[in-house]
Amino acid sequence: MFDFDEELKNLPEEPGVYLMHDSSDKIIYVGKAKILKNRVRQYFQKNSNHTPKVLAMVSNIAYFEYIVTDSETEALALECNLIKKYRPKYNILLKDDKHYPYIKVTINEDYPRVMKVRKLQKDGAKYYGPYVCGSTIKNTLDIVQKLFIPPTCHRKFPQDIGKGRPCLNYHINNCFAPCTGRVSKEEYRRVFFDICRFLDGNHKELIESLTEDMKTASKMLEFERAAALRDKINAITDIEEKQKIINTDKQDDRDVIAVAYDENIAFCEIFFVRSGKVLGRESYKIDNAQNTAPEEIVTDFVKQFYQNCDYIPGEILTEYEIYDKELIADWLRARKNKKVKIIVPKRGEKLQLVRMVKKNADMALENYKLKVMKEREKNKLLDTLQETLGLSKSPGRIEAYDISNISGADNVGGMVVFENGKPAKRKYRIFKIKSFDGADDYAAMKEVIYRRFRHALEEEEKINNGEMRLSDAKFLPLPDLILLDGGKGHLHVISELMEMLDSDIPVFGMVKDDRHRTRALVSKNGELGISPVSAVFKLITFIQDEVHKTAIEYHRKLHGKIESELDKIPGIGEKRRKALLTMFGSVDKIKVADVDELLNVREMDRKSAEAVYDYFRRGNNV
Repeated sequence: MFDFDEELKNLPEEPGVYLMHDSSDKIIYVGKAKILKNRVRQYFQKNSNHTPKVLAMVSNIAYFEYIVTDSETEALALECNLIKKYRPKYNILLKDDKHYPYIKVTINEDYPRVMKVRKLQKDGAKYYGPYVCGSTIKNTLDIVQKLFIPPTCHRKFPQDIGKGRPCLNYHINNCFAPCTGRVSKEEYRRVFFDICRFLDGNHKELIESLTEDMKTASKMLEFERAAALRDKINAITDIEEKQKIINTDKQDDRDVIAVAYDENIAFCEIFFVRSGKVLGRESYKIDNAQNTAPEEIVTDFVKQFYQNCDYIPGEILTEYEIYDKELIADWLRARKNKKVKIIVPKRGEKLQLVRMVKKNADMALENYKLKVMKEREKNKLLDTLQETLGLSKSPGRIEAYDISNISGADNVGGMVVFENGKPAKRKYRIFKIKSFDGADDYAAMKEVIYRRFRHALEEEEKINNGEMRLSDAKFLPLPDLILLDGGKGHLHVISELMEMLDSDIPVFGMVKDDRHRTRALVSKNGELGISPVSAVFKLITFIQDEVHKTAIEYHRKLHGKIESELDKIPGIGEKRRKALLTMFGSVDKIKVADVDELLNVREMDRKSAEAVYDYFRRGNNV
């Protein structure tokens, strides 16, 4: 039994980190303290004015432990690491942990290269970024390639200079070909210094130079070259428009952070300003932010975001004052090896920039709330479906099945999955019927669903034995509702199968009218009348159309492969192909048939029968 009074008395007056555990030994909160004794004891003082969130956390503490550190800065770093590792319930948590790409120019090498990388290194190269949007970094690299045509091959310079002929890029004017030996080391490096100037944002002189070249080319009637130069100018101008210019006196690097919150929801928005341009932005949904002050939200965001961030700018602008600002600044300074300022602007251009980021945070919050409202509408639809079908719970996962064949040949089954009223296409499954040939939709449907449940059982055993993770399972979880593309006959066969499998999952048939349109659902007690203009009817129609399409597409794909194989055989046209498939039911049986068996097909003669026999016996398809 954990003795709180005794343990609180024994707390050290040292900096460190404390970890709160619940009765199941799970860590539910991690915090840091300048003096552990003072900070931890505050949680258990009856007269403390705690927030509802803290009160809920304290009520679930079964015991605590602590780690003493040499300094508060070390405690801060350890706190961040432990929060990331354990993701405690009552800590504010970032949903994403991303490493953004950079453009790297190896100007530290004699023969530099330009490339996309994910991590910053202290290697003397120049780095540009981070680029939050993947299309932005791709477009920038494409423009660099078009403007400066640096080599992109794997040749190493200078050792590969003069070895072999220049590659295709040289002949299509996509490389200045240093491999030819016609480019000096100084000229080579000058190109990459120009690339650095372009990436630094020195576009004005470059645009002026290109404009002059374009006018000259036009006067010389070199219209194709003039058009290419025009495209380059437009591309550079487009880059400048996308990268909003911040007209500050010092074109420094900075991040700008603002927060929007409402009840239990919070979003932190961060803009990345590099050399006076907004290179990108990112929005983060903050978990566990209920009953939390915005200052605390921003404080925890800053700590978690920059914990593993490759690049830390010299200035961070925030909407609210953060707790332990100087301590966090010192921590970031130690990681960056340069001074880092955390500022809450009160006036001027920086305040306007924070307000712009705040506006984007508000928009992210509103968009999320709209999304939640739409999800609630879908849940209402599922609640209505539950009520209509008399289900014991809401059908969060619905599975539907259909069979497809042509004259009994190449039976296939399709399974579609709908989760929360939406198709989960990655969870669709297709089955090739193996247990029989010929036309028997009931038997085919029974085989498909039996195999589906057998796979689920096998996966459950593997998970229980530690051989598989639940996230890797393809047939789990089981459905809340099964819909069959068929009527009473299908329903009777599958209901018997479900009894044999000892499953109480409800099963309904989806029946169609004479024009092959959804008409109703059928249960053991008969058809259920559903208004054709209701949302439930539209959902069922959508599910039935989706599973039918899935089965048909797989059958066409499979049948197309078979047709193409038979079409390779001399003397086998469309008529004989159909006759063979009708007689034998599958191409596998055609492969093993002898000549006399093939001659039993009325449309076949001996020459064509021998051709089929020879193709499958002595060809490459044995």
